[in-house]
Amino acid sequence: MASFSFDIVSEYDKAEINNVFDQSQREISNRYDFKGTSAQLEWLNGEKTGLRITGDNDYQIEAILDIVRKKLAVRNQSQKVLDVSIEAITTNLKITKEVPFQQGLDQEKAKKISKIIREINPKIKTQIQGELVRVTSGSKDDLQSVMQLIRSRDFEFPINFTNYR
Repeated sequence: MASFSFDIVSEYDKAEINNVFDQSQREISNRYDFKGTSAQLEWLNGEKTGLRITGDNDYQIEAILDIVRKKLAVRNQSQKVLDVSIEAITTNLKITKEVPFQQGLDQEKAKKISKIIREINPKIKTQIQGELVRVTSGSKDDLQSVMQLIRSRDFEFPINFTNYR
């Protein structure tokens, strides 16, 4: 009997994120309410693992975050990739918020996903392999149902399916 599998990962498309960044920067430079202010969007570091948002007040920070979220939605990227849990820092009448991108499944998240799958269908095998969960079954229909199950759950991190065989 043939065995089918796919991987559950938590990652983002770097090219799409690059496009989101460029489009967001363009909109920020064109918006009237940001003219003459310190409103700015830049990469967190050289590896482009997050965003640094600068503004004159909390309103500007939230407005820029809204722009980024809208651009993510337009490009079919999950907004859960943005880790907005870090508090904004105020210095020299400017507010700076660092927003790193969430990527990778740690052991706790992977175990949570495996547990959900085993509760629904115990005959489907799950293996935690580093930062991914491999799901294996003899039936493609079972794998499709697992994908629907995982999509229907609201995780606090982005979920993608790769390596479907």
